[in-house]
Amino acid sequence: MKLNKVFGLHSVQAALDYAPQKISKAWMDAQRQDQRLKPIIEALLDLGIEPEKVDRKKLDRLADGSNHQGVVIEIAMPGELSESELKTAMENISGMALFLVLDNVQDPHNLGACLRTADAVGAHGVIITKDNATGITPTVCKVASGAAETVPVYQVTNLSRTLRWLKEQGLWVMGTAGEATQTAYQTDFTVPLALVVGAEGKGLRRLTREQCDMLVKLPMLGQVESLNLSVATGVLLYEITRQRQFSTNS
Repeated sequence: MKLNKVFGLHSVQAALDYAPQKISKAWMDAQRQDQRLKPIIEALLDLGIEPEKVDRKKLDRLADGSNHQGVVIEIAMPGELSESELKTAMENISGMALFLVLDNVQDPHNLGACLRTADAVGAHGVIITKDNATGITPTVCKVASGAAETVPVYQVTNLSRTLRWLKEQGLWVMGTAGEATQTAYQTDFTVPLALVVGAEGKGLRRLTREQCDMLVKLPMLGQVESLNLSVATGVLLYEITRQRQFSTNS
């Protein structure tokens, strides 16, 4: 766990919902008295935390210039792990490797849901991009329902390079794309694997796609063209798990 500054009405409320006992400090705009802050202040006071009233300039510094909406808290949250920690983890994997890779996924609800499913299927970790993507936030932790504490999240600066390195370690890199010719049900997932899922609405970036050994898709038999990112990821992860369990039991 590391101490993070969390700011903004929705993020602070998510932190209060997710893990109120992990909040250690709070600051609020001394000039702001509107009703939207009132329930947050009351919840903090119930925890025995009296928000320190400060001027807006201090809040701006605490929030690194981001829009804080008059409130900042300090909370202990799980942190992202580094590329070097990913390399160390690879040396200690037992069983057939399974990593979920998210390429510029920006919705914290999707990341939280993916973490929850990754935990459920016993994935060895989730790899996310550092830029243009969500990291671990109170909303992610709330949606993940505890999985943010149990599933390692590795944040990398160059995803293409990381995928190339994973292949050097003996993993197959399989990407998801609606235009793929092969479905998940026609694919052998009983190999060390990194499953790569692209961003909401955009899919895989070109350099990411070029590192994939294979592209797969889910069959779409109705009128909609695609599933929600976290729903599709859940279906794929469980197909991987089904195949591996069947292979082990055979």
